[in-house]
Amino acid sequence: MDDPRLDKWLWSVRVFKTRAEATAACRAGKVLIGELEAKPGRDIHAGETVTVRVGAITRTLKVVAHPRSRVGAKQLPEFITDLTPATEYERARQAGIEHMLARERGKGRPTKKDRREMGRLFNW
Repeated sequence: MDDPRLDKWLWSVRVFKTRAEATAACRAGKVLIGELEAKPGRDIHAGETVTVRVGAITRTLKVVAHPRSRVGAKQLPEFITDLTPATEYERARQAGIEHMLARERGKGRPTKKDRREMGRLFNW
C-alpha cells in the first residue's frame, strides 16, 4: 500500500476533525516530523515520530501503520503509539480550568453567586 500524505494521515487517526484543519496546521508549522517542519503533501512512513501542536497541547505520536480511511477511536492503537508525556495532558486540563475561571477585565470581584458556582465546581 502506498504511504499516505501527512494531512490525510493526521485526519484518519483522529488528530484533526477535518483534513482541511490538518492541512492548515501543517502549513502553519505546527506539525513536525522528527525535528523538521513538514508540508501537508509529505509521505508518512511507519516508524516516524510526528509532533503536533493542537490547541494547548503538544502531542507526540509514533506511526505504527497506515489506515485505509478514517478509523474509530477504539482502533487507534493499531495505527499510532502515543508518546505524549502525562504532564502535557495535565497542563492542557489546567489551562481549561483557568479559562473557565477567568473574569473579564473591569468586572470586579466575584459575586456571592459566582463564589457558590466555583465552590460547586471544585467541591469546596
